[in-house]
Amino acid sequence: MSLSNTVIAEPRRTPSSKLTELHDRLMETRRLSLALADPLSDEDQVVQANDDASPTKWHLAHTTWFFEAFLLKRLLPGYRLFDETYEYCFNSYYEAVGPRHPRPKRGLLTRPTAADVRAYRAHVDEALVQMFAGDMPSDAAEIIELGINHEQQHQELLLTDILSLFSAGPLKPAYRKAKPGVSVQNAAPLAWSSFDGGIFEVGHDGKGFAYDNEDPRHEALIRPFKLANRCVTNAEWIDFIEDGGYATASLWLADGWNTIQGQEWQGPLYFEEADGGYMQMSLLGHRPVDPAAPVTHVSYFEADAFARWAGCRLPSEFEWEVAAADLPVAGRDLGADHLRPLPANADDGLTQMFGDVWEWTASAYLPYPGFKPAPGAVGEYNGKFMCNQFVLKGGSCATPAGHIRRTYRNFFYPHQRWQFTGLRLAADA
Repeated sequence: MSLSNTVIAEPRRTPSSKLTELHDRLMETRRLSLALADPLSDEDQVVQANDDASPTKWHLAHTTWFFEAFLLKRLLPGYRLFDETYEYCFNSYYEAVGPRHPRPKRGLLTRPTAADVRAYRAHVDEALVQMFAGDMPSDAAEIIELGINHEQQHQELLLTDILSLFSAGPLKPAYRKAKPGVSVQNAAPLAWSSFDGGIFEVGHDGKGFAYDNEDPRHEALIRPFKLANRCVTNAEWIDFIEDGGYATASLWLADGWNTIQGQEWQGPLYFEEADGGYMQMSLLGHRPVDPAAPVTHVSYFEADAFARWAGCRLPSEFEWEVAAADLPVAGRDLGADHLRPLPANADDGLTQMFGDVWEWTASAYLPYPGFKPAPGAVGEYNGKFMCNQFVLKGGSCATPAGHIRRTYRNFFYPHQRWQFTGLRLAADA
């Protein structure tokens, strides 16, 4: 199912068995958002750590407003708005909907309170249950599917934004204690898998849900290439640091060099030198860096420079997609409940393709041939951001279970690194 198909004219009805499944997934998604916020105080939920991040309270309200604005107001007869001012407070970037509170100032929204937002969620959840009690048209079911996936995106953002907030304070609190039973291990040796070139079909195949930016399916010419069996590790990144990687201009794109000079970057976000090694802030608190775990919280600029230092390059998004074609979509995502990337298994072949860290690719975030955004406000979901950003693949330790797929295209600006972003090396065959 594609976002481009979310507005359907004819009143088709969704089979009851699919509605039951959709209802259960929706309610589970709504419960998970509250569960992720549960370890936080109301004070934690109000603060905004930086212009890219948003307060937890805002995530909880915005995902609720999404259902209200695009579903309930349109398709539930007699729906009563919880508060008409919330549209201004919790609209994110939908110009077609109307004006909104500036993103960098979301942390100033002390009102409505966190308790008000929880009441708002309960009000909308009750209305969502009413939607399922009636004769639901298929366009409603498709908007609910989109809303589920939209909320899952914000669940990951909620966690990474809390990490950003907690790292900024002097106490450096843990969001949660480490899960017991995770043993320290060495990284799997770096090895390479080779892939033949050719013309491949890429993009979503139309089976199941996908965002509109994964369409249309089309052909891509790919030359023979090699892909590393695992992600780049913290130990390898420390070698890059200690070899002068952040002080060698020839390794960097011009914008990247200007960025690290201007912001005085000396390592990944949250890295700190300490006696005998390095420390890094995490959702599990301020901890020694695990040398065997994938490096995370690096920007595209840093990933590109590291690959050049290593004598390699970043894969294109289509190389990554072709390499993952025969792999199960399974890995250490949020469902594994580790809340941090872990070292690769020593199995043969490609590992860590799904989960652990989002992997930067060399591909600019651009429309596929024939792409057309959906009409109306929902068409603003992905298409208008197709400029000056790069594609990431694979999901992370904070991506909700069931949310990722091989054709999924995440995207960020090249300087951004507060998400769980890492890299995998590629090379020409």
